[in-house]
Amino acid sequence: MEHEVDTLIIGAGISGIGVACHLTRESPGTTYAILERRQAIGGTWDLFRYPGIRSDSDMYSFAYHFRPWHETKILADGAKIREYVQATAAEYGVEQHIRFGRKVLRASWSSETGRWTVQATDEKTGEVETHTSKFLLGCTGYYNYDTGYRPDFPGEERFTGPIVHPQHWPEDLEYAGKRVVIIGSGATAITLVPAMADIAEHVTMLQRSPTYVVSLPTDDAISAGLRKVLPSGVVYRLARTRNITIQRAFYLLTRAQPAVARKLVLAAVQRQLGPNIDMRHFTPDYNPWDQRLCVVPNGDLFKVLRRGKASIATDHIETFTETGILLKSGEEIPADIIVTATGLAVQMLGGVEVLVDGVPAHAHDKVIYKGVMLDGVPNAVMVIGYTNASWTLKADIAAEYFCRLVNHMKAKGYTQVVARASASDRAETSVMGDALTSGYIQRGNAVMPRQGTRKPWKALNDYIRDAPMLRHAPIEDGVLQFSRTSVQVTPAARV
Repeated sequence: MEHEVDTLIIGAGISGIGVACHLTRESPGTTYAILERRQAIGGTWDLFRYPGIRSDSDMYSFAYHFRPWHETKILADGAKIREYVQATAAEYGVEQHIRFGRKVLRASWSSETGRWTVQATDEKTGEVETHTSKFLLGCTGYYNYDTGYRPDFPGEERFTGPIVHPQHWPEDLEYAGKRVVIIGSGATAITLVPAMADIAEHVTMLQRSPTYVVSLPTDDAISAGLRKVLPSGVVYRLARTRNITIQRAFYLLTRAQPAVARKLVLAAVQRQLGPNIDMRHFTPDYNPWDQRLCVVPNGDLFKVLRRGKASIATDHIETFTETGILLKSGEEIPADIIVTATGLAVQMLGGVEVLVDGVPAHAHDKVIYKGVMLDGVPNAVMVIGYTNASWTLKADIAAEYFCRLVNHMKAKGYTQVVARASASDRAETSVMGDALTSGYIQRGNAVMPRQGTRKPWKALNDYIRDAPMLRHAPIEDGVLQFSRTSVQVTPAARV
């Protein structure tokens, strides 16, 4: 049986649930379905279950703008975020529109019928389903859920203990009283170290190069105080505006005055570390925000380092041994367990094959329009959040834009819309921009969409400028091409 809706959403993570809620709020009457490969809502926050998993963005800007975050914790743990997303879905009746356990294989657009035809496999039964829709929403994030990025290490077959990637954390992994080495220096490693340190015998974070680390308070004392005199919704909006402004201002400082920003960050780290820990482990050879900053709640990483429960080694791996890791310097770090917090494998649209009138459409070959649509791909939106701010800030306004687009097309009687870029509009820079030098950004360059040389093809990666453009700029701007389908389509079964 075919299932037809107005809008088909791929992914029931924070982006997909957000789009569904926006449709309910802003485009009532638009039917939709969500295809989700996992068996639960939450996306990233359902997949990752390693110790200490939490947000690395403040929750006032990471939460949806239409549903306040009422707790005072600034960096929430994974379970709390998952509960928040699930509660949001329940409030807007989204759950009944989700088909769980569906792996999407192919999405094919037909200009003749003005429809997307999507094939998905029910992974429990193996049955292949067909779904048709007027619009397609890619809300899968940009990494591979099946496998993380995992380089091969010399001699790793010799190591006698478990080697674990955080993306696939074993529920039964016993690390109490064990010596743990965590390879990596990004957000995952910096989260794992303090989370494991009090249970393990000792935790060593082994990094090739340092990362900038910033400490934030565990709780928002200002918001806690304001809640005594103001409604919680008002407090949320104030905190959200404040945090967005501060984050953006600091980011701009790092671009305009990198030496000043570097001095501020390193001075704060020095105060947290004390005199007995070498600052070289926290002194990168690049400027702040050339790679994403790592944040720690209430300096938890620095605390376990000061107490001697954890340590940091900055070096390169010579080889794994039977009992640990031998470094290029000749030092050997003993280990019972090795955790490879080495990053993500970048993948667009969950690996779905996309065709437009029978021709493959590869994201890397496409320029992105206003950060939401790929040129030459009709009736489709790809939700990609920010890398230099909270993911949800961009996901929210992308969903709002999509609702405006749908409503405009309904009002005008249009059935098809496509963005068309010229050769001069295309740049070779990824949609992620050229400012970030993180490993996963560089690896993702091979699959990410391109951004353009000028508006509306140039990705701004700036909420303060993106929000007015996506929320208020005219839909018909001379770049989008609208048309009406002449072929009448017999409705299939509705879901």
